[in-house]
Amino acid sequence: MQVNETLNEGLKRAYELILTAEELDAKVNEKLAEAQPEIEMKGFRKGKVPMPLLKKQFGQRLLGESMQEAIDGAMNEHFEKSGDRPALQPQVKMTNEDWKEGDDVAVEMSYEKLPEVPEVDASKITLEKLVVKADDAAVDEALAQLAENAQDFKDRRKGSKAKDGDQVVIDFVGKVDGEAFEGGSAEDYPLVLGSNSFIPGFEDQLVGVKVEEEKAVEVTFPEEYGAENLAGKAAVFDVTVKAVKEPVAAEIDDELAKKFGAEDLESLKGQIRERLEAEYAGASRQVMKRAMLDALDEQVSFELPPSLVEAEAKQIAHQLYHEEHPDDHGHDHGEIEPTDEHNKLAERRVRLGLLLAEIGQKAEIEVTDQEMTQAIMMQARQYPGQERAFFDFVRQNAQMQQQLRAPIFEDKVIDHIAEGANVSEKEVSKEDLQKAVEELDEE
Repeated sequence: MQVNETLNEGLKRAYELILTAEELDAKVNEKLAEAQPEIEMKGFRKGKVPMPLLKKQFGQRLLGESMQEAIDGAMNEHFEKSGDRPALQPQVKMTNEDWKEGDDVAVEMSYEKLPEVPEVDASKITLEKLVVKADDAAVDEALAQLAENAQDFKDRRKGSKAKDGDQVVIDFVGKVDGEAFEGGSAEDYPLVLGSNSFIPGFEDQLVGVKVEEEKAVEVTFPEEYGAENLAGKAAVFDVTVKAVKEPVAAEIDDELAKKFGAEDLESLKGQIRERLEAEYAGASRQVMKRAMLDALDEQVSFELPPSLVEAEAKQIAHQLYHEEHPDDHGHDHGEIEPTDEHNKLAERRVRLGLLLAEIGQKAEIEVTDQEMTQAIMMQARQYPGQERAFFDFVRQNAQMQQQLRAPIFEDKVIDHIAEGANVSEKEVSKEDLQKAVEELDEE
């Protein structure tokens, strides 16, 4: 097959592939010859059907298949010889649309090649790793939060009015059009006011009630309520208040520790300290990673495939549009034109993405099956009761696998670069670390 270069401009390449009629005919004949021994036809013994008859019977069917195989083979041979790696799937189209059997096949192949990525000298990168120790004050603060979350309720003084956040113990009977409905009644029901666990408006009307008070609570079921027979209906709940209780934080002692699975209070403090320092380390890593990416972005410069930058800019513009319009969940908002800022950010992301991919490839960094399984398990927790279905979905979805693999690969490359960089530790307060993290979000 003839391959003629028609475009060589920056990273853009285009070639004309000519598959002669003789070459195509030879490939069809080759396929027929391979199949001939197994073909049976009326009037002929197996494997003895004449080639002209086979060609008449199956030739048309094999033309397209042979044409595609020849073109694919020429493309693969071209990439192998040239060393080009296309940034996206090459565009391939026939240029002689009036082609008929007996004519040469002319095909145009165009693509943008991935650029040559320069070497990075990690030893020239200087990074600062922020270190935060979980002091006693931070541990005590976390303990107090746990105690608040493990709060109990005790009876308010007799005659006290219920406040937002209090627990009221109630009996109630719900009615629609004067008739009690199924599931609308309960006795000794503990309801925390302000928890929004009941129909909108229900809890608000119980603020200010007292023990032994009876109250008719009037509400309207939401239009999208799960039970169709109640959706959008007005209802009245006859409520009897049996207790009004105020929240009290749990005591910070060994009993509290046992509620959270620790042997005693000291053991719980140790667990909290470890958790806090793990959180601090994660935040510190975010800050150092951004500093490393900034340093890499300054250190390297190379031509970028326009198609990758354009696709990334559109993705950024689309994502930011939905962040700014959270109520717009559809995709019928029309084309969102990327701004100069979007394009600039896209260039950075594409440049760093190609750079990290190149470094990772040269360092033979891979994502292990164990790491992938762990990542899938983490994602599966978002779908309680459907973990197995999620696992099966990921196994059958190559794009989803890539979405899970990419951040793991990137983090491993970041760690690899950090090993060769000049990294110094700096102990800071948690407030300073928090400020550094917030500055990342502002950039």
